[in-house]
Amino acid sequence: RCRAPIAWYDNIPLLSYALLGGRCRQCRRRIPIRYPIVELATGIFFALVVAYLGVTLAALKFALLGAIFIALTATDFERHILPDEFTLGGLVAGLVFAFFIPNEPHFVSMLLSRYLGPRALSLSEALFGAAVASGAIWLIGYLYGKFRGVDALGFGDVKMIAMVGAFLGLRGALETMILGSLAGSVIGVIYIRLARKDWRSFYIPFGSFLGIAGLAVVLSRIRE
Repeated sequence: RCRAPIAWYDNIPLLSYALLGGRCRQCRRRIPIRYPIVELATGIFFALVVAYLGVTLAALKFALLGAIFIALTATDFERHILPDEFTLGGLVAGLVFAFFIPNEPHFVSMLLSRYLGPRALSLSEALFGAAVASGAIWLIGYLYGKFRGVDALGFGDVKMIAMVGAFLGLRGALETMILGSLAGSVIGVIYIRLARKDWRSFYIPFGSFLGIAGLAVVLSRIRE
């Protein structure tokens, strides 16, 4: 908060937080606990990915996706934002990885396998998953918003699902949407009831639930 630049030795995950005693070196304000939690969660996820996949390009792909999920979960929960650097940047990264690491063959492969090579098919599956999944969640949010007369879904969620589709294909994006929606609905209703919130105006950080669901989908995918 004092706007002082952070030196590299004060930005080492977990270690710097411990050495600084959880406080800024300059102004001594307390550093929010979310920082070491995010760093620890990211490190644990990286370790799990490498344990299952080894030091491979596929491990790099899923480790990057996991880091994006964790960052988006934290930012949407606290700030109610899903930064384009993660959603759109992740979309581009997912498409690049699709060119080098084959995506699961689904709808596009059934139609175009005789016309396209393996890399083109994989990239096409990623594009198809990103477009269909993001289009579906946008349409659902749009129709529900029209029916209820509210802004039911932020466009950041749509871009996030497009990013998931680029990395995991249509099946992975749909699994993430279903798990995230179920978790968000159940936990949101319980919280609204217990806290006696007005459900018409209460904001549910859907991106956070999508991020947690995405982590679960990735872990199930790398164990297959």
